[in-house]
Amino acid sequence: MLKKGLLGQLTQTLCCLPGVGPKTAQRMSFHLLQRDRSGAKILAETLIEALEKIGHCRFCRTLTEQEICPVCADQARDPSLVCVVENPSDVWIIDQAAVFKGHYFVLHGRLSPLDGIGPDELGLDLLEDRMAEGIIKELILATNSTVEGEATAYFIGELAKKHQVNASRIAQGVPMGGELEFIDSGTLAHAFNGRKVF
Repeated sequence: MLKKGLLGQLTQTLCCLPGVGPKTAQRMSFHLLQRDRSGAKILAETLIEALEKIGHCRFCRTLTEQEICPVCADQARDPSLVCVVENPSDVWIIDQAAVFKGHYFVLHGRLSPLDGIGPDELGLDLLEDRMAEGIIKELILATNSTVEGEATAYFIGELAKKHQVNASRIAQGVPMGGELEFIDSGTLAHAFNGRKVF
């Protein structure tokens, strides 16, 4: 693969995107330069503008152009119900399902002592301050079902107890339309442990 000059630099830069390897980055570079220069210019301008104008919501820490994101500013949403997620992308996914009408709190990661990520890096002091105000009545812990995600959920659950806030964990298990023969044993164990009365 061509490594030198601007073309090589563009290709290497595109490799910073998740799931984009050298070959895919090379195809993207050639496509933008050969077939869609106007699209490439719009992409570059939009990326620069996004980097300059998008920051974090003062309350929930999701990505937003305003000091307070549209979800936190929405008077129709229930501020006493807060869903804790690992990433801003999780907010989008949950909101698209249109079943949750509360607020969010974005950790921007999960507890991982080996990587130097502790409670301070996740903004848990801000979450504790919000719980201490007495507005939050329930935390829904929607961290990923990894070892670190489970540890993070447990840690936050203990903080919630300290502030007399109910904490619940999203159900995990067999997906809608899933067939048991294709489900791994860990997922199946979660499904059995989280079963509810029919």
